Amino acid sequence: MIKNNNLKYCREELEMTQKELGYVFGVSRYTVHGWENGHDTMPFNKLIMFCNLYGYSLDFVCGLSKKNIKYDKLNIDKETIGNKLKELRKKLHLSQQQLASDCHISQTTYSGYESGTYLINTITIYTICKTYNISMDLLLRS
Repeated sequence: MIKNNNLKYCREELEMTQKELGYVFGVSRYTVHGWENGHDTMPFNKLIMFCNLYGYSLDFVCGLSKKNIKYDKLNIDKETIGNKLKELRKKLHLSQQQLASDCHISQTTYSGYESGTYLINTITIYTICKTYNISMDLLLRS
């Protein structure tokens, strides 16, 4: 769970209610409340959609940065993300097992992210970026 995210700040800046934002994503206001308060984590595809729709950076929404930097819209898929994760892991000189261990997931699960079999979840990519002090936005755009 991402406790210190800026989702509530962003929603209020957009002058939207939790119910209105929930409607955009097809979820209840209670789900939005859980995302905002760190009781639950917004799915990664919805996080990217939010950032693309409303002009926020992933780093800002997730609380990795105190400043919102405007980027072009992200147009990525699970294979592209997997390739970027693999490049990062090699740059850091880590094995899949080491990186998976740092994220508290199995090596098999991490391997599925890297191979593009599965879309990485928000908490795992957040953990990678937080642990290794990497911008989520720059990781996915480089």
